[in-house]
Amino acid sequence: MDNSPLQVLTVPTAPYPDQRPSTNGLRKKVYVFQSRRNYLHNFIQSIFSSIDLRDRQGSTMVVGGDGRFFNRTATQVIVQMAAANGVGRLIIGHHGIMSTPAVSCMIRKCKAIGGIILTASPNPGGPDGDFGIKFNTANGGPANEAVTNKIFQISRTIEEFAICPGLQVDLTTMGKQTFDLENKFKPFTVEIVDSVESYANMLRNIFDFAALKELLSGKNHFKIRLDALHGAVGPYVRRILCDELGCPASSAINCIPKEDFGGQHPDPNPIYATDLVDSMRDGQYDFGAAFDADGDQNMILGKHGFFVTPSDSVAVIADNIFCIPYFQHAGVRGFARTMPTSAALDRVAKATKIELYETPTAWKFFGNLMDAGMLSLCGEESFGTGGDHIREKDGLWAVLAWLSILATRKKSVEDLVKDHWLKYGRNYFTR
Repeated sequence: MDNSPLQVLTVPTAPYPDQRPSTNGLRKKVYVFQSRRNYLHNFIQSIFSSIDLRDRQGSTMVVGGDGRFFNRTATQVIVQMAAANGVGRLIIGHHGIMSTPAVSCMIRKCKAIGGIILTASPNPGGPDGDFGIKFNTANGGPANEAVTNKIFQISRTIEEFAICPGLQVDLTTMGKQTFDLENKFKPFTVEIVDSVESYANMLRNIFDFAALKELLSGKNHFKIRLDALHGAVGPYVRRILCDELGCPASSAINCIPKEDFGGQHPDPNPIYATDLVDSMRDGQYDFGAAFDADGDQNMILGKHGFFVTPSDSVAVIADNIFCIPYFQHAGVRGFARTMPTSAALDRVAKATKIELYETPTAWKFFGNLMDAGMLSLCGEESFGTGGDHIREKDGLWAVLAWLSILATRKKSVEDLVKDHWLKYGRNYFTR
């Protein structure tokens, strides 16, 4: 390895008017990022410039993505620009892949100043598909409006960006890589990490893995089917559910991340998760779940494909929340749902005398309540469910929550939901 310091360049550029990040970051067709000169670089520089230089210098940031096409190219650019912008250390998922919940977990664990998530989930991938860049702040959650507005304003007036073009990082080899830059006092460090382990360790402290293993390892003839839709959560499903909790390997399908998600739409609903829906119909599986590309959304199915609406899912978890050890110890501070989500959760909150909050659509509003110590469990009708363990919705967490309830209550998914309807009534909603 050549030990001479790497050159840092300041490159002139011109702004684009359309880089306003939404709740889910900046999402465009891949060709927009590929064909427009410095389009990617401008937005990445706008993210770094939105962070005060004193906070940025020597800081730690996390980078991960759902593995879609253009992920690796964008990751290399982020590394080169992070180094040139004074970031001291980047933590990156192996092969550049890390689920959105795992990025949130890693930001919080490492006390990073934030993270960049490369995802346009649940939109299609591949050269003709979509690409997205999302910035999460130090709490592990999506940047709030003040931050995203600042990024947008910078993107409209940007005149130059800083980059270290000679810096190349090996995303395939785990461990530390250190680089000396010509204008920095400290070396710049990149850590390629096992993206599953920290997240799995967090889940071990939330759920009773021994009870889950007993349910899943075959003695009870309880069979499950999990579909990762070729997204980032595939390795998490195989390591946590199969290797650790004893599910047969055949329980996990579409678990190899693919740049085009196998030509499928990585959206966990009955329309797109057809492999799972079809395999559940004949009744050989007791429980089924699908995940989106970046692992923050989930769909729950019971035997014969009995569909649990996301609005009912969060309500059933709320009503059985003490089946999860984490809540036995931490207690329950509050429940919340987005405005379009059905009022099923409200009925549980009223019966249990736990505070219920209704928020606008966007996970950051849940994060604000969590940071204020007011919220423990929340959900939205668009297949998102989560707790206050991180600041993102969490598909695998939701699945383990359901399995914990099934292990404790010893009832089928359908019976649990129908019992819930008998107890509270059935709430409907439509878009």
